[in-house]
Amino acid sequence: MNLPDSVSLTAFGLAALAWLLALLADLLIGTALPRLLLAAGCALAALGALWGLPEGGASQTLLLLGNSPVAFQPDAAALWLMLPALLPAFFASLLGGTGHARGWAAGAALSLLGALGVYGLQDGASFLIAWEVMGFGGALMLLADHRSVQAGRDNLFMLALLEVGGVALLLAVLMLGQSLAFGTYALQWTQWGVASAFFLGLLWLAGFGAKLGLLPFYEWYPGAYGSGSGSSGALMSGVVMNAAYFALGRALLQWMSHPPWLAAFGVVVLAAGTFTAILAILYAFQQSDWRRLLAFSSAENAGVAVTALGAALIFRAGGQDALSALAWTVGMLHLMGHSLAKGTLFLSADATAALQGDHHLRQSAILRHAPLTLGLGAVFGAMSLAAMPPTAGFVSEWYLFQSLFHDFTLKTDGSRIALALAGAGMALTAAIALATMVKLFGVGLLGQNEEHAAQHRKHQTTLTSLQRGAVLITGLAVPAFAVSLVFWLPQMAASAWPAAQAPQQMTHHWLLVPLSAGFAFISPAMLVIVVPLLALIPLALVWGRRRYAVRRAPLWCGGEDYAAHAGATTALSFSNALRVFYNFIYRPQNAVARQFEGKAYFLKELQFDYSQAPLFGPLLFNPAVHAVQWLARKLRFLQNGLMNAYLAYIGVLLLVVFGLVLVWTPG
Repeated sequence: MNLPDSVSLTAFGLAALAWLLALLADLLIGTALPRLLLAAGCALAALGALWGLPEGGASQTLLLLGNSPVAFQPDAAALWLMLPALLPAFFASLLGGTGHARGWAAGAALSLLGALGVYGLQDGASFLIAWEVMGFGGALMLLADHRSVQAGRDNLFMLALLEVGGVALLLAVLMLGQSLAFGTYALQWTQWGVASAFFLGLLWLAGFGAKLGLLPFYEWYPGAYGSGSGSSGALMSGVVMNAAYFALGRALLQWMSHPPWLAAFGVVVLAAGTFTAILAILYAFQQSDWRRLLAFSSAENAGVAVTALGAALIFRAGGQDALSALAWTVGMLHLMGHSLAKGTLFLSADATAALQGDHHLRQSAILRHAPLTLGLGAVFGAMSLAAMPPTAGFVSEWYLFQSLFHDFTLKTDGSRIALALAGAGMALTAAIALATMVKLFGVGLLGQNEEHAAQHRKHQTTLTSLQRGAVLITGLAVPAFAVSLVFWLPQMAASAWPAAQAPQQMTHHWLLVPLSAGFAFISPAMLVIVVPLLALIPLALVWGRRRYAVRRAPLWCGGEDYAAHAGATTALSFSNALRVFYNFIYRPQNAVARQFEGKAYFLKELQFDYSQAPLFGPLLFNPAVHAVQWLARKLRFLQNGLMNAYLAYIGVLLLVVFGLVLVWTPG
């Protein structure tokens, strides 16, 4: 084993050890030690990823299960997806959960250990264990953040939907279970008939989609994320989400091979990603809580990445391997940049909560009283999620559109139409995402409602140097990611399935190109150099103030000279127009409660509340719950408390098992 591989595997082993010690320390000791161990593990994992790139890590056998080795070998794609997500995970680990509650670091350690297993384990049995550990760790984190009845329900809903995905993954592994080693899955998949093989692909999509938040699974996102802290959100929308996307891409691009129905399955994946992105960002736009808005935004960005994966499958079916590798690489780039931007905004959400007392999205003059680092870091995170240059989100979404615009290279009308419609869906998603980030940053941070801010000034605390540094560093990493892309993108060749040369064709000197400079190009690096010249305009205006007086006028609001706070935009008023236009999706509900003093015309208090109905809850989840409850009532007689009855059940079960042994013959 060469030196880079040895260093990489050693670093990953030390990272796993640090996270295991953090788990034990949190359960037995508490204090700040578990958070320090978590952060140390993140730093070691980043070191392991750097030494393992660009070719991927070497294989290391961890133990033997019978004659089957349990090996750890992180793929190059896994290392690329892991590396940027570890930066916000590092700061989230140091900051910890709400009030540094016991149990949070244990949950974070389980999530990180499980994610590391998902990235590197090479057999179905250990992979499923790592997958379940990752999900359980997230639930433990969220419950430690906020212990309440509603938080418990939200976490149970999350676990229930994740278990649906877990069962789908278990069935998929069983269908390919003649050998648990991943290296045999591609061959075993080809031995199934068309219907069974297509169903197997749907199992992988549903299993990993439950964690990614593909429809209808995204409905667990707002409740679960909304019950936790920003640190929990930064971990779950970074390292954990990227692990799920890597696992899905590996299953569909490495194991599925090239069946005749690949184009049809690619259209299914494309549609799932597109509709998820549209619905998730529509609901994100209506949220009035930082965490819930960012949760829906995470589902939207996962949908965008899955759209790129669907395009990769369609291009592969059409014989365009280079375009397939381009689309897959774009999906990876999108989630790599998303982990940085979303981590920045989740950390900003916690900083905002520290300044105003809660995570509610309202005008509280945050940036007027907060350090510059909060606004500078948060604005880059918001710009990236709004796909504004020169950030990571702009680059990845530009690449995605260029990939979809290559639909003319395909021969089948169905595939071309699907890619064109996906492009239209991505355009709608990008437009609403821009409005959503304007709402988040404008109302949540730039709002100048001093009257509202004064009511919550009693909650205000000063941000620690760690909070300020975390938001600033992760925020600055977002444009740095885009600007430096032209230098390291060609190194992603080993992660580009199936055409390794595609990343090398995605750059041309200082330009980023979609395989050809003659098709389209952008250059974030040049943009960063040129944009400072625009600073001459505001500098000229500042210079002009010496010669021309500045005229100040009161805010004009509806024809009246109101004070600024009287015309302040709220989270509801900002998004109400879209709420009315898409009422067939939102099905909005308004609740008005009035309290009178004495007679009915002396109004004492007016309370207004609003909500949007979930799309899949009444149509899918509620009927499923009612069906389970009905079945439980019908089978209640089995739990009669009689020991003889229970012994009879066991006896019948044994007879069935023995009967199967007598009649079953191995195929």
